[in-house]
Amino acid sequence: MEALPLDGVVVADFSRVLAGPYATMLLADLGATVIKVERPGTGDDTRSWGPPWTENSSSYFESVNRGKRSVRLDLSRDEDRAAARELVRRADVLVENFKVGSLAQHGLDFESAHELNPRLIYTSISGFGSQEGAELPGYDFVVQALGGLMSITGEPERPPVKVGVAVVDVLTGKDAALGIMAALRHREMTGRGQHVEVNLMSSLLGSLANQMSSLLTTGIAPQRMGNQHPSIAPYETLRCEDAFLAVAVGNDAQFRKLSEALGLVSMADDPKFATNAQRVAHREEMLSRLENVLGARTAADWQQRLQGVGIACGQVNDLSGAVHYAESLGLRPMVDPGGGAAMQVRMPIDFSGHGSAEVTAPPLLGEHDKEVLAWLEDPEQQLPPISSRRDPQ
Repeated sequence: MEALPLDGVVVADFSRVLAGPYATMLLADLGATVIKVERPGTGDDTRSWGPPWTENSSSYFESVNRGKRSVRLDLSRDEDRAAARELVRRADVLVENFKVGSLAQHGLDFESAHELNPRLIYTSISGFGSQEGAELPGYDFVVQALGGLMSITGEPERPPVKVGVAVVDVLTGKDAALGIMAALRHREMTGRGQHVEVNLMSSLLGSLANQMSSLLTTGIAPQRMGNQHPSIAPYETLRCEDAFLAVAVGNDAQFRKLSEALGLVSMADDPKFATNAQRVAHREEMLSRLENVLGARTAADWQQRLQGVGIACGQVNDLSGAVHYAESLGLRPMVDPGGGAAMQVRMPIDFSGHGSAEVTAPPLLGEHDKEVLAWLEDPEQQLPPISSRRDPQ
């Protein structure tokens, strides 16, 4: 089997909570050696964020920290700070999400790190960038509010709501991983490392796609529409006998297929519904007629029937249903890291020519102190593969 894309790449992970650890977990999934630096005593904040709890930690911590080695370093101690600087000297990539500028006191800011290791890809993750927003704390929930995401999420007549997962942290983690990959490629061409900066606010704004384009085109900010689409109909959840069915009709030919499947053939010829623009204009009447028929059968029945004629649709699953559905399609959504850790969501990228990195359990706090410190003290020392669970040193 061929080497994984990031085999041989060493990542010094000074990040914590979600965006940074998510980015470094992606790198570990791609084959990188990720060394997670944690505070003695407490470690990453999310180790204590529960319930739910697993055998070794919190499920929150374990969701973004598989495949890593944990070493405890107190950056206020000279000996540990020297070890951290040696790690920087050996690493290909560093990821940090400390308060902007705070690592300078430890000699671990970009300028100091670049002097130690000119080939280093130094990656900083912040809430609002390193300029006027440098002092603002970066919490996903607050960024969803300030970044406009809440304003387009929820029902029109109800208060704005957050997305049901820390989506801005996840998007920022993916942006960080993408930036790191590009910087590694640039280093291949030039031999030089660089400073990669991402922030939650910019990652959110960059992800708003057609909604942001609508504002920039019209000057009018889009508003909350629940599950409806501002430009396409029907493209929303429709009530069936027992549950809701998401239906996405992207063109007039598909609407005709939908109408025929529901026994409403005349709707496709009605001028009020014949084109997408007219369906958007007469949305409420259209929905009333569709749901009058859909209400006679279960969402599962309609999903099977409509998918059979080429209509994109699906009942609204809970997370358990989502996993089962993915498994039914052969997508292999889960992996078992062992070591007492909970099942994990598999990295959603497949490559021809090789499989995925072997998934290992998220580390205990300081689990790899002895081997990492020995490696840092001896340039000839090799890091052994991550072994089965053992007590921290």
